Amino acid sequence: MLNFFLTWVLTAISLTITAYLVPGLTIASWQAAAIGVAVMGLVNAIVKPILTILTLPLTILTLGLFLLVVNAISLSMVGYFTPGFTVNGFFPALFGSIVLSVVSGLINQLVSPGEA
Repeated sequence: MLNFFLTWVLTAISLTITAYLVPGLTIASWQAAAIGVAVMGLVNAIVKPILTILTLPLTILTLGLFLLVVNAISLSMVGYFTPGFTVNGFFPALFGSIVLSVVSGLINQLVSPGEA
């Protein structure tokens, strides 16, 4: 249970750092970041697999690069469903999804270097 909350807090920190780095992403408060992480978990668990399966031919055709678009759509949906978290267009969502992956990976590597 402690690992779940640690992951949740670290992802909220990653989302806040991403909103600071990427113009076009804004987070109003830490509560919005915490709710955004919960919504992100739901979107990644329910909507993203459906989008991935529906766009599989296009993903294969682009050698997997279309998954970046799927990630941007997922991040845009999180911004739509989360009060206090806004995504101002497709390109901020695209760059935000890339930066969020890098920042989250770096933070997780710093916190738990022994598990890799």
